[in-house]
Order: sequence, then C-alpha cells, then structure tokens
Amino acid sequence: MHVYLDAVFYPNIYENEAIFRQEGWHYELDEAGKLSYNGVVYNEMKGAFSSPDSVLYREISTALYPDTTYAFESGGDPKAIPELTYEQFLEFHRTYYHPSNSYIYLYGNMDMAEKLQYIDEHYLSAFDALKVDSEVTGQKPFEGQVRRVRQFPISEGEDVDENTYLAWCKSVGDNLDRELYVAFQVLDFVLCTVPGAPLKKALIDKGIGKDVFSIYDNDLKQPYFSVVAKGTSLSKEEEFQSTIRETLSGIVEKGFDKKALLAAINHFEFRYREADFGSFPKGLMYGLQALGSWVYDDQGPFLHIEANETYAKLRARVEEGYFEELVKKYLLENPHGSMVVLEPKEGLAGEQEEKLAGALAEMKAKMSQEEITGIHGMMDALNAFREDVDSPENLAKIPLLNREDMKREAAPLINEERSLAGCPGLYHEVFTNGIGYLRLMFEVKDIPAEYFPYLGILQNVFCHVDTAHYTYGELSNEINLATGEIGVTYNSYGKVENPKQCTFTLEVYTKALYDKLPRALELMEELMLTSDFSDGKRLKEILAENNSRYREYVLEAGNSVALNRALSYGDARYAMNDELTGIGQYRLTSGLEKDFEANRELLTKRLEGLCRMIFRPENLRVDFTGDRKAFEGLEPAIAALKAKLYTCEVEKGSFLPEVSRKNEGFMTAGQVQYVCRAGNFLNKGLPYKGALRVLQVMMGYEYLWTNIRVKGGAYGCMCAFGRTGECFFVSYRDPNLSQTIDVYEAAADFIGAYDANERTLTQYIIGTFSQLDMPLTAAGKGRRSREAYMRGITMEMIQKERDEVIDVTAEDIRGLAAYIRAFMEDDFLCVVGSEQKIKAEADKFMNIENLS
Repeated sequence: MHVYLDAVFYPNIYENEAIFRQEGWHYELDEAGKLSYNGVVYNEMKGAFSSPDSVLYREISTALYPDTTYAFESGGDPKAIPELTYEQFLEFHRTYYHPSNSYIYLYGNMDMAEKLQYIDEHYLSAFDALKVDSEVTGQKPFEGQVRRVRQFPISEGEDVDENTYLAWCKSVGDNLDRELYVAFQVLDFVLCTVPGAPLKKALIDKGIGKDVFSIYDNDLKQPYFSVVAKGTSLSKEEEFQSTIRETLSGIVEKGFDKKALLAAINHFEFRYREADFGSFPKGLMYGLQALGSWVYDDQGPFLHIEANETYAKLRARVEEGYFEELVKKYLLENPHGSMVVLEPKEGLAGEQEEKLAGALAEMKAKMSQEEITGIHGMMDALNAFREDVDSPENLAKIPLLNREDMKREAAPLINEERSLAGCPGLYHEVFTNGIGYLRLMFEVKDIPAEYFPYLGILQNVFCHVDTAHYTYGELSNEINLATGEIGVTYNSYGKVENPKQCTFTLEVYTKALYDKLPRALELMEELMLTSDFSDGKRLKEILAENNSRYREYVLEAGNSVALNRALSYGDARYAMNDELTGIGQYRLTSGLEKDFEANRELLTKRLEGLCRMIFRPENLRVDFTGDRKAFEGLEPAIAALKAKLYTCEVEKGSFLPEVSRKNEGFMTAGQVQYVCRAGNFLNKGLPYKGALRVLQVMMGYEYLWTNIRVKGGAYGCMCAFGRTGECFFVSYRDPNLSQTIDVYEAAADFIGAYDANERTLTQYIIGTFSQLDMPLTAAGKGRRSREAYMRGITMEMIQKERDEVIDVTAEDIRGLAAYIRAFMEDDFLCVVGSEQKIKAEADKFMNIENLS
C-alpha cells in the first residue's frame, strides 16, 4: 500500500523528464538524420487505432457525446499525442491526481480503521484540500439522429465493397438508474447477443453484415446501446436502419418471447451469484464495479454490486410489458442517436505513414541547429536514463519478503479416479456453493486426415444450429433457463514424460445448480446427438461471422497468433492446434465461405461424420467439480446418455501434420508488429527446471522489458518456457521488426553473464510465486487438477518445481543460457504486422502473405 500510494502521489516523473519521454512520446533521429516519433504509449495507441473495432467504439462515443469527456480517446489519439507537453502532463497530474479527487478502496482481511489512519497520517494529511472540477457532465440530448463517417485502412487485396461497418446507436438513460442498468443488459442479450436473437437474425437474414453484434456500454455516465453490422456495404445503410426499426416495432407490438427474457435474467443472475472472475482477483473486480457508479455519485459505490433485489424486480416485470416499453422509449422514440459509418480504404495505412513522414521531414527542415541539437541531447538523456540503475539505498526503501517467507509446500492436486456408469471419471471434491461443474471429455482418436481440420468448425457450430426438438434460439433459452452455460471446446494435453504423446479431446461442459444437472445433461445430449448440420444458409452465416472475428483477433492479439503459428513449425501438437484454432483453420473456413455452394454438402458430411466418430461410449471420460453426493447422483443420467451414444461402424484413420520451418510474415493494415521467435529445448536433450519459471519473470521485467519496451518502444513483451520444451519470445504492439529479432538473438549471451544479488533474485522469486499461487476459484481448482492429471503432472513434479524456484541462484539462471541457445537454434520466426514493414524486411521470411 505504501509503495502504491507513493507512486500515485509522488511519482518520479516530476524529477526526470525522461520518464515522460520514454513512456509518452519523443522525437528520434536515426543515423541518416530522419526524424520520427517513438514512445511506449504512442506505439500502444497506434496499435489500438489499427483495429477497426476499437476505432468504431471511439467514434460511437464521440458521435453520441461530442460535448463531454467521452468525445476524446482516454489513451490518446496517436495524431494528438505529440502535441502533449511535459508541463501540461505535470499540471494535469497535480490537479487530478490530488487526494481531494481520489477514491480510496480497500478489500481484504485487514483492520480498516488502522489502514485508513495510516493513509491519512502518511499521505492525505500532507496535502491541502483542493477544489477539483472533475465532474463528468452529461450530453444535452439531441433533437435528431446525427451521422458520422470515418475511413479505416485495409490491406492490399481485401474486399473494399463488403468491409464497411454500420452502427446504429442510442443514448440510454443514466448510469445511476439501478434497474435500467441491468434491464438493458438483458435487452442487449435478448435482442442481439444470444443465438437466434431477433434483431441479429433479421439483419443476417437480409444479408446485412457478415457479423452482427450489439454493444451496451453502461460504465459511462450516459450508457449507450449500439447495433453493429460488420462486413457489409455502404449501399445497405438505409436498409440496415429500416430493418432495425421494423424489428423493434414488431417486438413492441407483439411482445418479447417471455421465456427469452427469463432466460437472459437467469443468465446474468447466475453470473452475479457465482462471482467467478477467472484469473482476475475478486477484490479488484468488485472495486472496478464500485467505481462504475461511485465516480458519478459519492454516496453510491455499492449501487450495482448489490443487485439481488434488482433481479427479483426484473423477473416480476417480464409480464408487465416493461421491457417492451424500454424498447419503445429508448430505442424507437429517442431522438438522441447516431449513425456511425466506417468505410474501408485500401492503402490508407501507407498513405498515413507517408503523410506523417512528410510532415516530420518538413518539421525537421524548419528546425534550427539548436533545436536539432536539443533532440540529440534529449536522446542522450533518454539513453542514459534507460541504462541507469536504482541505487541500493533507494531499492532498500521498498519493503520486500524473504525467501523464508515463501510457503514451500505446493497446493495439492484434487483428483480422485472414479468410474461412473462404466465410464472413467475424474472427481474434484471442492466446495462450490451449490454449483456443479461437469465436463464430458471425448477423446479424439482414429480421425481420418480429411476430417480432422473440420473439428475446428464443429466446436463453433454447436449451440448455433437447430436440433431435433429446438431451433437454435429456443435451445439457447433452454440452456440459460437451466444452467449457467453449456459449451463445447477442443483441448490437447501433451504428456510431460513423453511430449510426442498427446491426448486430444472434444469437451462438452456445463455449470449448473445441483438440482439442474439432470436437465443440463438432457440438453448436452440434445446438442451432441441431434444437431442439424444440413441448413447451408445457417452454416455459411456461422463461417462468415467466425472469419470476421478472427480477422479482428489478428489485429487485437497478433502476439497470440504469431506465437502459436511459430510453435507449429516444430511441434505436431501445436500444428494440430493451428489446424483447428489458428491460421490453418482460418484458411480452411475462409476458403469454404468463398466457395460455399461447391463445398456445402461436403461440409455437412464432415460434421455429421465427426459426431459419429467422436461421441462414442469408448471415448467418454466424465470430469466433475463439486459435492460428492452430486457427483454420485449423476450415475443414472450418465448411464442413460452413454446408452444413446454412437456405436455404428465408422471410417477410421489418423492425422499427423508434417512440421517444418516456415518463417512467415503475415501482413495486416495495422501500424505495429507482433514479432515471435520460438523453438524447443527438450528436443536438444535439456530437462525442464523450475528455474525456468524465474527466468520467465526476470526476462519479462528486465532483459526483454528494457530492450523491447524501454529502448524499443513496444507496448509489451512476453516469453514462456514450457514443461514439454516449447519456448517463445514475442513482442506486442512493436514499432520494430529486425531490431527486436536482434534483441532475441542476444538474450543467451546476456543470461550467460547474468549476476544478481539476493534482493534482486528474491524479487523475481516473489513474481514467480504470484503466478504459482494465483488465487483460484472452485472451477479453477478443478481445472488445475484436471490438466495436471491429463498431462501426467504429479505432485512430486509440482513440488520439485516449487523447491527449485525457492532455491534458485544466480548460477542457476546463468546455466539457462543453454536453454535459450537451444530453442533459438530452431530459428522459428513468425511476424504479424504492417504491410509496409514486412515488405521492407521481406528478406527475413521464407513466405509473406496478406492475412485477409
């Protein structure tokens, strides 16, 4: 707490302008004297503005609230960031990062009075009260809809005609309206999110957009609701708007499907009561929820956290026409709206880069020699700052645990091998507050090569096509009424003792209250055994939507795309994963979409065949997290399901992709790169060590951080060293390419000469423990145990890794240089990045292509 408060109220940026230049923006002059911009946040926002989805969100808030703070990008527009001066930044901090403008939130098992007294005595009392005008003002309602148009870049060869975004947007009430806040979550879900949602279906049926979705942003003072058609044409704008109005008018006149409303309320109430935030700490998430209302009302921090009564009221109002009236008031009769259009333009990214380069060249030409000397001086000061290290005296001021404070004993695995209706079972006895987490794991084996890639499509089609007894919309309602969710996912479990041995599974999972588990199993059976894959129109819609979302994923998470593709060059398991979830899968699905009619019957045959090959009793394993009585009570339902699984003769075969070094550059319309080098140390005879976990943390905070982020200007950098030998370095929103590769190449030499004192090593051990001992939810404990079981990871292995982490020495770290050299020798390179950058450095690749 002391460190955090010191950083907030007394940052060193006041003492050193280089921090602002490093993290914000600065000029750079290369050896040829060319002027450019660089800076961590500057490059981060160049990456953010490379994503048309992100640009759309900004344009929506700007269009609806032009006279408020929401008209501006909080992270900074890259075009405007260089206008920010050091003095302006400091003045902003003095004003708005003052205790008088702060919201203090504490969560956890502590003496609150004691902590508040400490905060007052050591920090708050040092400041005089300051009147800060930071109120978020509201936008005066519009008298009529406004229209806003903006262009966005696409890569060479992308479809210009069918790449437009259309967004129909409405301002919706006030954040502090507790009932409306949740009611519009329900409306958003029912109208456009849930499979079969009427507004989405109406637009898709008319061919308006390859992907249709809605946005309800209720964190703003004035929330908004928006319907978006993505992958459409400008000529359909009027039809887009008229279809929305006609569909909504029909709902107001005829009423909502009451079951759909109740299912949606149940969906959100289940999530609210479960309070499972995954890897995010519960205290953090509650704090963010509190701020969602607190910043608009000093007396209302718990307004949206205490929602039990709200859900009860909404459930009662389903029969009163309440939701229909909301549609009428806020969507049909509300003049405060906007129509936002994003138009694609091929080559726009290159034009923008050329324009910026020209402006900088003109700026430099007008600079005096004194100004140029000043830039060189700033660069020297910045380089000195980057190379500077904190003094031992300053480091000693930061409180730090000792190794002896670390808990040496690892958290236990909770696995109990059981048999359920003759099927192998894995039971995890964890307190779950009445929720059962059930997973039907079907081993994927003996699948012919021509069928295997279609498994990626199969997992995405489930829950989105009709079944024997329900339309896909009705099925979704049944699922949400009875469960927290039902889903289907593919998994691969590489054995740690024999990495070439891997178990592939297709898993149908659910979470439900114990008394609802039999109904959940009925719905899972319906899904697995009666899904109808013969509706070609529906299959094409699903392919188009998934392809559209993958293209956006490439722009948003190019680091994940690059690292998984690079690992696929040398590892059959990752190559198979790529065929099902990565670029290989995208190539398959985009090809099917483009020539759908020719492939329609084949696609149906493949999906139906896969179901018969996979959903068989001999492939089934049951995994359950929850109460023992609930687990044992599943036996009759599992027995009934098992009796209905396929036993017919099926075609058998195998699929093992050939792996080879490909070193690819995938070009996008983005303005930044995601640069990955990958390989495997286990193949070189090097065993896994717990010290590698410490190396991962150290590289992320020291070598990669300093050279990729601090010196290179990338927003992020990551690395990992897996138990089965897979390794990677990858950068995130990186302005560089070759420079980053050079940093990777020098990593082994740096580690080979590495030295650190006890304090520094302890810091990295603590960082490693924050990963090893991350708080887990009930479902998370079951997942950790299941994955260990399936991969053959024993408690002895886990304890050995933990001991090696606690006992790590600088000599151990130096010894890991051999591991970096081993995986770098594989020379697996994959880059996702700007068309201009990849073409300029094409000699680095064996193949370059547009990912469109």
